[in-house]
Amino acid sequence: MKPMASDFPAATSEASQQRVADLAAEDAGGLPTELLGDFLDVLSSAVSDGRPLTRRQLRTLRTHGGAAARQGVALRALLDLYLSSAWRLWRTLPAVMGAEQDPSAVVMAGEVMLHAVDDAVAELAEGFQLAKRTVVRAEVSARREFVDDLLSGSADVAGVLGRAESFGIDLTGPHAVVVVDATTPFTDGATVLAEVERAVQGTKGDSDVLVASKEGRLVVVFAAPDNRAVEFVIAAVRDAVVSDHDASSRWRRIGVGRTGPNVAGVASSYREALDSLDLATKLELEARVVDARELLVYRVLLDDRSAIIDLVETVLAPLTTARGGAEPLLATLLAYFASGGNSASTARSMHLSVRAVTYRLARVAELTGHDVTDPSERFTLQTAVYAARLLDWPQSRHQLA
Repeated sequence: MKPMASDFPAATSEASQQRVADLAAEDAGGLPTELLGDFLDVLSSAVSDGRPLTRRQLRTLRTHGGAAARQGVALRALLDLYLSSAWRLWRTLPAVMGAEQDPSAVVMAGEVMLHAVDDAVAELAEGFQLAKRTVVRAEVSARREFVDDLLSGSADVAGVLGRAESFGIDLTGPHAVVVVDATTPFTDGATVLAEVERAVQGTKGDSDVLVASKEGRLVVVFAAPDNRAVEFVIAAVRDAVVSDHDASSRWRRIGVGRTGPNVAGVASSYREALDSLDLATKLELEARVVDARELLVYRVLLDDRSAIIDLVETVLAPLTTARGGAEPLLATLLAYFASGGNSASTARSMHLSVRAVTYRLARVAELTGHDVTDPSERFTLQTAVYAARLLDWPQSRHQLA
């Protein structure tokens, strides 16, 4: 007599299911069997009853997928766990074990099994992806908030120190900041950020570094125990930016802040890096890398604003009476000082004749009473010219009065 489906057990035993779960977990790299929930029991019952998974069971599987994502489980490993448990469960199913008595039951069981596993995997993946997007958005938001608090220097120090550890950076030691300025803004999603991070970390990937974008600039916070570390990072950042196809043609200058201790040092170094970029732009410096240590003299000029305004007005005000205004003469002086006092180099950089440069320098001496060829007078004139650039003089002259 041909056996009926009721002649077989309704489902596999708990011990058998646990064995299947344990082996599947090993296949998936040691994931916890708890991630399976009641999947094996549900799958076994579905095959035994010859029906697809219910909507409620599918919603539960979607929940399992979301939970795995929030625990940091890889989707590939999660699917491996479920698929491995399914094929291992197959041989323990009543219909399969009784195949000799009812071969047709195996065919039906296989169809139900494949359908159920297909639905289960789809729900798992959907739940995982939805939860993963939420997790990623939360992580991005938390990282952005941390970067803003760290660089502003206005947040609670203890709180920033605690959060720093979760982002792989220990702020208890000396750190410095490098800022890259470009013609088009950097964003957190730009590939060059990952390139810079890899370049700074090296092959081991264990360097204390944070790479992010801030107000359109690329920012690198790194451990700086000595000058060699600073020089290494500057070179690595420059090489990474130059080698990146999208960034190589648009980066303008790198600003470097001085090394400082803990959280306060990072915020201070960041401000100095920004100031260095600003000063280099105002002074029209040709250097692509500007170090705050090398620009301290210009910051000193700005510390006593009233005195520097007085110097600029006293020395350079007569230039405003020249035909064409003060700007052409100031530009010539700036190029002359940048060339080390070489008239021929100045002429080449300004696309002028040497005679034109000589005439302009003579005109400066005539109007101001300061001759650039006299060392003592040249210092006063050079200081006044750089200060004028920092103050955006003479354009801002009415605001400084």
